[in-house]
Amino acid sequence: MQINVRATPRARQNRVIIDGDVVRVYTTAVAVDGAANDAVIKLLAEYYHVPKSQIKIVRGTTSRTKIIEIPE
Repeated sequence: MQINVRATPRARQNRVIIDGDVVRVYTTAVAVDGAANDAVIKLLAEYYHVPKSQIKIVRGTTSRTKIIEIPE
């Protein structure tokens, strides 16, 4: 399944919030050298109970708005 994600780096705490059809991911990681993307993938893997290696960023690696593919 593909989900729309709105990433917020440098947040106070790590959390995942479902807001309608958008998943909001707040991470304490800084958006440098892909650290925030790695943190987003880690948080989504924990939230959906899937391995990190199976989550892929389809679109938006350099954007706050991303499309991410997660196996069902």
